[in-house]
Amino acid sequence: MITASRITKTYGTTRAVDDLSFEVRPGVVTGFLGPNGSGKSTTMRMVMGLDRPDSGAVTIDGKRFGDLRWPLREVGALLEAKALHPGRSAANHLLALAQTNSIPKSRVGEVLELVGLEGVAKRKVGKFSLGMSQRLGIASALLGDPGVLLFDEPVNGLDPEGILWVRNLLKSLASEGRTIFVSSHLMSEMAVTATDLVVIGRGQLIADTTVSDFISSNTEVTVLVRSPGAVQLADALRAAGAAVQGTDDGGLLVTGWDAARIGDVAHAAGIAVHELSPQQASLEEVFMDLTSDMVDYHGQTPAEV
Repeated sequence: MITASRITKTYGTTRAVDDLSFEVRPGVVTGFLGPNGSGKSTTMRMVMGLDRPDSGAVTIDGKRFGDLRWPLREVGALLEAKALHPGRSAANHLLALAQTNSIPKSRVGEVLELVGLEGVAKRKVGKFSLGMSQRLGIASALLGDPGVLLFDEPVNGLDPEGILWVRNLLKSLASEGRTIFVSSHLMSEMAVTATDLVVIGRGQLIADTTVSDFISSNTEVTVLVRSPGAVQLADALRAAGAAVQGTDDGGLLVTGWDAARIGDVAHAAGIAVHELSPQQASLEEVFMDLTSDMVDYHGQTPAEV
């Protein structure tokens, strides 16, 4: 488990992380979301002991990273895919890490095969594409077979097959009881990969909850209704106190009522209903709505230029 307790980090006059507390539990994938500049990378660096909080503490299973006896065998991380010596081969990069953490040499071949880089094991990493570097970074994180794993934007540079592979890998690792903490700007990917979410903005906590609760607690129930008597049904629903809005294709959007209640009104009015479909906002829509005032740089749409 990763536990952050009221951590704060300031660089000059900029407060990157502000009194932030959260927990990342084992056995699930926890997504770490926030706009650019929200403090995600700084927070991950503090988890890994690369930056020291000005106040508060971050622990991994109750210990600070600097107190771990064999760090790579307890915590694995991919924070910067290109943080590699360009003159080393992939195999030698991993071998150096293994030797400093008393990890068997045989493990190097195992993780290279796991990430699909066994065929380029002897190639210098300076010639790797971003996607290949990401795979090597994931191999480095997995080298010590740790119980806690952090990944900062692990699917950058990967093709669709690679993104699917990372998604399935993260879920598989979590199913083994490991603690998985992953940041990403791909909301659609987080929606199908993560179970829990930690959401921050300008260094402060916005949400520490599950994906489903994050969406449901920040959206109002809306049901799409289709009926051959849409006009009559809309009148009946409004008369009963429902908020009803028509759609361009002749449907009705009813806000604040569930499907059963709408169906009861239609039945009482003797109006046939062909569809009652609860509508749910996407993770991206909810995230954008909650963080819209925390984005430092806003682009213009073509119409505004």
